[in-house]
Amino acid sequence: MGLSFWHMLLILIVVFVIFGAGKLPKVMGDVGKGIRSLKDGLKGEDEVTPPKIEQKDKAS
Repeated sequence: MGLSFWHMLLILIVVFVIFGAGKLPKVMGDVGKGIRSLKDGLKGEDEVTPPKIEQKDKAS
């Protein structure tokens, strides 16, 4: 048995009441960052490229 439209609406209303309109965008942004971080972690270390280190040229 899956979630119907009414179940999702009820969950949305409860979340809105608990967090309020002011905090809701911040909470959703944090959830998005968490999901993005989870996806990056699941990709594995093989696909992650290390940051480039800039070397300064010594002009004499």
